[in-house]
Amino acid sequence: MRRAGLGEGPPQGNYVASGYSVHEEENEHLQEGLRAKVNALKHLSIDIGTEVKYQNKMLTDMDSDFDSTGGLLGSTMGRLKLLSRGSQTKLFCYLLLFALFVFTILYWVIRLR
Repeated sequence: MRRAGLGEGPPQGNYVASGYSVHEEENEHLQEGLRAKVNALKHLSIDIGTEVKYQNKMLTDMDSDFDSTGGLLGSTMGRLKLLSRGSQTKLFCYLLLFALFVFTILYWVIRLR
């Protein structure tokens, strides 16, 4: 029978220490990879936050623009309603006289050529 630890096989203390060192190096390598991924995610989330703030500002500006446009359109529609309630015969006469004037001018231009 042989006795273990008397120069036969790898020494037990060094083997455990070197195995521990290998695992420690692997853990540090994985930790660095994880740290790089976390930093990338951090920068990506900061960029997303910046973009969201910019988009919210644009939406707010667009909302106020639509509100002002709606007010302008509402006042224009009010004026058109007032115009339509008024005397339409006068408006029709002006339109008819304008059309007659344009046709007369066109007739003279064509006749003189």
